[in-house]
Amino acid sequence: MSAAFSNFEEFRALLDAAPSADESALKGAQDRNGQLTKPPGALGRLEELAIWYAGWRGDARPKIENPQVIIFAGNHGVTAQGVSAFPPEVTEQMVLNFQHGGAAINQLSNAAGAKLSVHALELDLPTADFTQGPAMSEQEAVDALLTGWNAVDAETDLLVVGEMGIGNTTSGAAILNALYGGEAEDWVGRGTGVDDAGLATKARVVRAGLAANPDRAGLEVLRGVGGRELAAMAGAIAKARVARIPVILDGFICTAAAATLADENQTALDHAVAGHVSAENAHFNALKNLGKEPLLAMDMRLGEGSGGALAINILKSAVACHSGMATFAEAGVSDG
Repeated sequence: MSAAFSNFEEFRALLDAAPSADESALKGAQDRNGQLTKPPGALGRLEELAIWYAGWRGDARPKIENPQVIIFAGNHGVTAQGVSAFPPEVTEQMVLNFQHGGAAINQLSNAAGAKLSVHALELDLPTADFTQGPAMSEQEAVDALLTGWNAVDAETDLLVVGEMGIGNTTSGAAILNALYGGEAEDWVGRGTGVDDAGLATKARVVRAGLAANPDRAGLEVLRGVGGRELAAMAGAIAKARVARIPVILDGFICTAAAATLADENQTALDHAVAGHVSAENAHFNALKNLGKEPLLAMDMRLGEGSGGALAINILKSAVACHSGMATFAEAGVSDG
C-alpha cells in the first residue's frame, strides 16, 4: 500500500482538499430536530451535537455503532532536562498495561462500547532533546503522522485519540506557547505531579525549546518541540477529517497536537468537539484559542484519551435522542 503522503507539503494538500460537512444532511437533521416530541431547544447542546454529527456523517438520522479509541505512545529526549516526576521507562510499562486491559482507558472504552487500539512509536528511540534543536526531522514527523493516519479504521464512525509519553506535557506546553504566544509560565502545568521547582524547570525548558526552534508554522512546531505520539494523534485527526469521521478531542496534549493542524488550515478541526477541559493548567485557554467549548469538566488530568472516551456516551446520547425519538406526527401528539 502506498503512503498517503511523503512530506509536509503533501500532508498540507490533503488537509486543504478535505471535504466539508454534508449540507443536505445538516438541513435534514435540523428539520427533523424541529419535529421531535419536545419543546424547541429543550435538549440544549445535545441537539447541536446531533445535528453536527449528522452533517459530518452525511445522514440526517445517524447512529453511532463503531466508535474507536486509539492510544499512541512515544518517548521524549527532553526528559533528560528533568521535566517529569516519572522516568521514561514508565511509557513502555503503561503500554503493556493498556495491552493487558488494566488502565483507566480500557475501562472507559469498554463502558462506551468503543474499540481500543494501542500503537507504540519507537519507544527505544526517544525524540531529540528539543532544547538543542528539533525533536524530529521532517521524515521522522511524517512517519509518525502516517502511523496515526493509518491507525484509523475504515468502519469508525466516531474517533478519540489519546497518548502516553513521559515528558509530553512539556511538549504540549511548548507547542501551545509557540502557536499562541505569551510566557512559558502561561502554558506549563504540573503534568504527572511535579513540584514548584519542577514547574520552574518546565518553563525554563519550554523557553529554551522555543529559542532553539524559532519556526512558528503548525507542522514545523510539531516536529520542533513535539513528539512522535503527538504527531500520530495529529495524523489520525487529519485522516478523520478527510474521511468525515467526527472526533472527540481529549485533554491538554491531544489539544496541543490538534492545534498544529488548525494552524495549518482553519477548517482542520471543524469535525472535532472538545470532550472535556482537564485540570492541566492551560487546557482551558488552549480550547478557547481553538473556539472549542468542552462537553465535560471533571478535573481529570490522566491523558490516555480518558476524557474523550468518557464523552463518547454524551455524543451517543445526543444521537440516540435525535434519531430514536418520535416526531409529533409519528407519535400523534399535537405540536401546537
